[in-house]
Amino acid sequence: MGDITHTLPVLRTLQKHWPDTPITWIIGKTEYQLVRDIKGVEFIIFDKAQGLAGYKAIRRQLKGRHFDILLHLQLSLRASAISFFVSAGIKLGFDKERAKDLQWLFSNQKIRPASTRQHVVDSFMEFTSHFGLEPVMEWDLPVSDAARESLRHKLDKDDQKKLLVINPCAAAKSRNWRDWTTEGYATVADYAHEQLGMTVALSGGSSSREQNVAAAIFSLCKEKPMNLIGQTSIAEMAALLDMASVVIAPDTGPAHIANALNTPVIGLYAATNPQRAGPYRFQRLVVNHYPAALEKYYELSVGDAPWGQRIRNAECMTMITAAEVIDRLEKILSDQ
Repeated sequence: MGDITHTLPVLRTLQKHWPDTPITWIIGKTEYQLVRDIKGVEFIIFDKAQGLAGYKAIRRQLKGRHFDILLHLQLSLRASAISFFVSAGIKLGFDKERAKDLQWLFSNQKIRPASTRQHVVDSFMEFTSHFGLEPVMEWDLPVSDAARESLRHKLDKDDQKKLLVINPCAAAKSRNWRDWTTEGYATVADYAHEQLGMTVALSGGSSSREQNVAAAIFSLCKEKPMNLIGQTSIAEMAALLDMASVVIAPDTGPAHIANALNTPVIGLYAATNPQRAGPYRFQRLVVNHYPAALEKYYELSVGDAPWGQRIRNAECMTMITAAEVIDRLEKILSDQ
């Protein structure tokens, strides 16, 4: 989901400079739910759950079609396999230094970035710069009226209160610890409710891990937040993040969706580098312990470490304190 939002400025740049150019987006079935209401784009949906049948379906849809340009934005073998079915004069991919999973073998032109130590959004914008297009740093992620209305029925809140959405969990990956502590989330939730008069809601998916994290936060809170974990569709989640006054999240898709909606995000970073993968428009609000974690666990500085280096330690996110998060929260409310 995060990478999908990162590509939106690419789309908006193409639409601005080449308004008469038809655009086709090959996209995953789940991710499509987030961007389905974008106008002026043909979507071809790939369902990876179908396995080989999914690839055959994509090949059938692309048979006999020719494109001038393929922007090969996804660094994965799955995306590279699909690129075989795309007939295009130009297949533009990443430079060899960053082309993970051998992506450089699947393109006939490469971007030449100004720097290889970029935010993911800026690396994607090199694809439009390749054609001399001035960047249009706009996201314009639409939120459906139906999703808004459905969400209103699920929310039980005073409309006069500001809404704080906490999305506590990052995607579950092996040895990829990006979640903050349940104690920290509970402390911030109680402070937001008691001292700032905010309505607090927990958001996230329906996995047992996320349900367990929500239960742990609830057990520690004096005033129980609204529990929307596993209770929203992707469209409703976008509506929730759009309605929020503030979102708190680690390095995970909803943080970037909120960024795309221009909702202030307090990003919680120690395991990953926010300069590469933080909420793009809200870097000033990030609680950033990544440099300290690099020094503590690897004896490296940000300048010395590989740009995509992650901290593979389950304790690294405990470096973030509730006081730091509350400080950012108060700053946002003061600015608002």
